[in-house]
Amino acid sequence: MAVPAFCNSCLGEPRNPTPRFYLTSCGHVFCEVCLQKGKKDECLVCRSACRTLVLSKETSPDIQSLFMRVDVLSKKYSKEISQISEFQEKYRKRLFTYHKQKIAKLEESLKKVTQQMQQIQCMKPPEKTTPLPFSSTSRNAFSIPSRKQNVYSSYSLHSSRPSTSET
Repeated sequence: MAVPAFCNSCLGEPRNPTPRFYLTSCGHVFCEVCLQKGKKDECLVCRSACRTLVLSKETSPDIQSLFMRVDVLSKKYSKEISQISEFQEKYRKRLFTYHKQKIAKLEESLKKVTQQMQQIQCMKPPEKTTPLPFSSTSRNAFSIPSRKQNVYSSYSLHSSRPSTSET
């Protein structure tokens, strides 16, 4: 049994040969008789601008739920919530299993590559480390010359004239 609806103006309840009842967008309920007495698109109780909706068996389930008893409503939504929760749990489990399998495959690949690297290192003779080609004592061909150093002495000039040292 639903919560009884009543007109917020005359407090009348729906009866068999009754006028229709309307729900306003501001949340008030009126019978057709009282609604016709008021101004169009204005609530009789709070005087705010509103729209109206006829209450009937064809009214959307969301609107009908406003007039359901709380125990019935809680059972309905508790069942829906349980179904949603079960679906999401199964989904999470599938996703977890997928990632767990993917991690296992990656770990296996890492293990194989590590073994291959160890085998390659066992076959290869140890390499001698060579000093870096540019030590602090050697000069880089692209280094900036100091003020004392002749700017042209660190570069070889390819000219057709002999240099002063050659003459």
